[in-house]
Amino acid sequence: MEHELKKDGRYTYYEAGEGTPIIILHGLMGGLSNFDGVAQFFPAKGYKVVIPELPIYTQSILKTNVKAFAKYVKDFITFKGYDRVILLGNSLGGHIALYHTKMYPEKMLGLIITGSSGLYESAMGDSYPRRGDYDYIQKKAEAVFYDPKIATKEIVDEVYQMANDRIKLIKTLTIAKSAIRHNMAKDLPKMHVPTCIIWGKNDSVTPPEVAVEFDQLLPNSSLHWIDKCGHAAMMEQPDEFNEIMYTWLQKVNL
Repeated sequence: MEHELKKDGRYTYYEAGEGTPIIILHGLMGGLSNFDGVAQFFPAKGYKVVIPELPIYTQSILKTNVKAFAKYVKDFITFKGYDRVILLGNSLGGHIALYHTKMYPEKMLGLIITGSSGLYESAMGDSYPRRGDYDYIQKKAEAVFYDPKIATKEIVDEVYQMANDRIKLIKTLTIAKSAIRHNMAKDLPKMHVPTCIIWGKNDSVTPPEVAVEFDQLLPNSSLHWIDKCGHAAMMEQPDEFNEIMYTWLQKVNL
């Protein structure tokens, strides 16, 4: 996917297919390639899949927060000339998608969240990366998945490099604090956009009860579980994830 990225103005993104836009928001440690399964499946079903690189480490510290990232997404949607979109977000990307839905409901057709922060913030709180400790970082990366083998050396190396980059580490901590500050519990009952919640039953980062709480608080949501699956369902069980998402999109006529 990396070599297919488009650069357009201040935006860098992947794009495939034609039709209703599905804009995908990656997480704090998540690359665009985490969504390869989604990016390959949905263009053939009549959707345009667009994955922007979020400016997690490139904006000023004052704009390193959930609200500013949601505004960035809105600006990107406007830049691309889309009227309304479906947003799909994992982890921090889910939180940004939720905040975007709160702030700009007129831009939203539907919302899909998986392993999302926004209610439960040990999502990042207890896992501040320790600099220089590769084994610790490897264990943390493996804990994200039900099957630790999915945490390839490439993934571990990327997290390790981030943890040893002082600026990135400061920004990671800033984002973690912002996620706690922008808790969505009071906002969710007012958000009526159709929402699909897809959750790994073995998610240890945002545990299953978080998904249940999202489902209880959102007035127009449906909750779907994936067995033997951790925090990044679209990576760990891509076929099942796509099937759930596609069936839901058809059910709500999106």
